[in-house]
Amino acid sequence: MRATTIHAPFDMRVEEVPDARVREPGDVVVRVVRACICGSDLWAYRGEAERQPGQRIGHEFLGVVEEAGAEVSAFAPGDLVVAPFVWSDGTCRFCAEGLQTSCPRGGFWGSPGSDGGQGEAVRVPFADATLVGLPAAALSDERLLTALLALSDVLGTGHHAALGAGVTKGSTVAVVGDGAVGLCGVLAARRLGAERIVALGRHRVRTDIARTFGATDVVAARGDEAVAAVRELTGGHGAHAVIEAVGTEQSMRTAVGITRDGGAIGYVGVPHGSGTGLDLGVMFGRNIALRGGVAPVRAYIPELLPDVLDGTVDPSPVFDMTVDLDGVPEGYRAMDGRSALKVLVKP
Repeated sequence: MRATTIHAPFDMRVEEVPDARVREPGDVVVRVVRACICGSDLWAYRGEAERQPGQRIGHEFLGVVEEAGAEVSAFAPGDLVVAPFVWSDGTCRFCAEGLQTSCPRGGFWGSPGSDGGQGEAVRVPFADATLVGLPAAALSDERLLTALLALSDVLGTGHHAALGAGVTKGSTVAVVGDGAVGLCGVLAARRLGAERIVALGRHRVRTDIARTFGATDVVAARGDEAVAAVRELTGGHGAHAVIEAVGTEQSMRTAVGITRDGGAIGYVGVPHGSGTGLDLGVMFGRNIALRGGVAPVRAYIPELLPDVLDGTVDPSPVFDMTVDLDGVPEGYRAMDGRSALKVLVKP
């Protein structure tokens, strides 16, 4: 089969690789129908996250089950399924607690020895626990299929950030980051009943999507200027709940600066750089809480799926460029150059 591999910074290739196949009785093979490129993939693309030459890549996909192992009971060939970005066994204590990302037998798609989502097919371990079934009718609905793909990562990650930030009905929320996760954080905050949502971003196309998703205000500034603008919008106090969806030192400093005393920051931006942007003295004195991390999206899919199916939540606008498998390297270039927000892949 064909799949995307990474060989060095900025060196993405679509190559022939061994076919995905059932190895264990709990495995299935999924033929990928839709995949995408994540903003976190760009750290490997730029050489800021180490990868082995020839390693697979891509952790967001949905598709059709092609083959099922003897112990698979929840799925059969022909079923449409979505995969969270981590597989998990469903039997450990962490899985029982809804923290599938810490499953001792779990793993990330594209890690050494595993298939990546940006390819023609994927072997899925622990299929019964990992995958979530989707209505077959979605295959004929392009918008819905695209929206469902967001369940594999960005929608659940935005939801995780909103929960970490303590978004409640009537609260004021600020979102740092105008990437796909930040925009899905806006969606999540609206879904949880936030009354006011301030989106921080400087790219008009993206902030227009934020407004469509429920943002009531947009701040097109960074650093101290952004902090001052958010505080002015909130009567000098800041936001009750702040979503941090970037992962840089500056973005975290901004998040702390715009949080209301007694408020909380939900952080899901993959950290990179030498500093954290956190001043524990400031956070201590102002009673600011910090919660977040890798989103256990498998725990959230059952809750979010009905709203995506009925159109209450529609994250599909975050996908603004579409490529076939051969076009994946160009998709990386487009996202790296910020001419695309999030690239949809149709193998």
